Amino acid sequence: MKNLLFGFIFSLMSLAALAQSNFNYDVYLNPVQIPGLSGLHSYAFGQDQGKWLIIGGRLDGLHARQPFNSFPANQNNDSIFVIDIANRQHWSASLDSLPVGIKEQLQSTNMNFYQDVDSLYIIGGYAYSVTAANHITFPNLTSIHVSGLINAIVNSNPISPYFKQITDNRFALSGAQLGMIADTFYLVGGHKFDGRYNPMGHPTYTQSYSNQIRKFSINNQGSNLSISNYSTITDAVHLHRRDYNLLPQIFPDGSEGYTISSGVFQTNVDLPYLYPVDITSNGYSPITGFNQYLSNYHSATSALYDSLNNEMHMLFFGGMSQYYNQNGVRIQDNQVPFVKTISRLSRYSDSSLHEFEFNTQMPAFEGASAEFIPNHQLSRYESEVIKMDQFVADTVLIGYIYGGIYSPTTNPFANNQTTTTSAIATIYEVYLVKNTASSIKELDGDHPFDFQLFPNPNNGQFSIEIELDKNRKLHYLLVNENGQISQEGDWQGRSGKNRFEVKVKGNSHQNMIFNLVIDDRFFVSKKMILEVH
Repeated sequence: MKNLLFGFIFSLMSLAALAQSNFNYDVYLNPVQIPGLSGLHSYAFGQDQGKWLIIGGRLDGLHARQPFNSFPANQNNDSIFVIDIANRQHWSASLDSLPVGIKEQLQSTNMNFYQDVDSLYIIGGYAYSVTAANHITFPNLTSIHVSGLINAIVNSNPISPYFKQITDNRFALSGAQLGMIADTFYLVGGHKFDGRYNPMGHPTYTQSYSNQIRKFSINNQGSNLSISNYSTITDAVHLHRRDYNLLPQIFPDGSEGYTISSGVFQTNVDLPYLYPVDITSNGYSPITGFNQYLSNYHSATSALYDSLNNEMHMLFFGGMSQYYNQNGVRIQDNQVPFVKTISRLSRYSDSSLHEFEFNTQMPAFEGASAEFIPNHQLSRYESEVIKMDQFVADTVLIGYIYGGIYSPTTNPFANNQTTTTSAIATIYEVYLVKNTASSIKELDGDHPFDFQLFPNPNNGQFSIEIELDKNRKLHYLLVNENGQISQEGDWQGRSGKNRFEVKVKGNSHQNMIFNLVIDDRFFVSKKMILEVH
């Protein structure tokens, strides 16, 4: 391992591990430079036979605060890259030869993408559109023949035969994630954002969150591209997420699905959600009793499953987070800074979730808006979950991290220093190194809060009782059976037993969800039956 220059070994030595883990590996990063390769972040990718297809994203760093400087068109990535990581080569082709609709979408940022066999599907994305004369979220689904396009770019052949596109306003989303369970695609979360960004809410843009899981099938045969079997699941509280990580899962019962990790922003405050949400073919489940503290925005991630111990492991590399540890103390920074943290979220065979922090960190404030590109030489599920139990060697190259945003400071946005940030051209080889003595510090993600709601069923008037350890801020959201917030309000909770009365506005007869948020940090949800005559 001595020839892995500037590698960073994460020894995983525990200060006080709260639970046993079968993840007996250190992590080793080896930086690789490919001459002439551009820095890039917030892109889409596919791969075939060891070559990567890189599309869209941005060449600059973190977006500026000022509307006239935010997301300038001249920093859009208007080329397609092919990277041969084994031979340290890359090629590129301009988007200019493509039809305008495809060209404009594929130079956008935060597109939603998924590769199914040899087809890369790209949905939405945000950028300046010459056609619209405005920054828009593109209402498009584009399919790309991955191997054909890679070969065309490497051999300097025409690229237009490898694209198909349709327009559908239901695909106008940015910052969502696209996944697939069985033969059904899942477009999860995101938002439609049109106009110029500004942080003060001034009328330079319009924005609407999806609040949905959008399910559909894709027909991509021959010259056709279409969707069918479209349906939605709506939840304006638990699915109000964008710019998050969606990680494929093997659940303890053997079923496959996804886990939403964190994301922004809560409905009543500009802070991340901390609890995860599980998605299966049967629906979704908010895991409100557990908070994941160390990764809150989209970053490079890896998913691994150990079938021998029935454990699912998710790795998070750097990025941005509301919480980080400093000298053994958990720090809360509501500006959600760049962090160097590398962490792991594990699901054990009893379905419990556990978050761990690696002792050694990323080499700099990086990882945000990067992608982890799995090593396809390893055994894996179709969802790209790596089969850990198939590892033979003690040192395993599990994949690569390419690009992302570099920042020299923790809070460049809040301090109006976004020009100091940049897109990263470095590629990290990511190794797992067997270490049977390794262990890491576990964070306690459980919270003790619960409340009583009575009577239930009720006639529109009910009470909430909650015991608090100290004075705390309380916010409630009442969600109807259509997934919409029908009522919300604020209370000031006092130390000891608290009782609050609620009267539902309007007349209805339906199942509802009562969500209570404590200190903008802890969520508790209960089903309620409303019987109004």
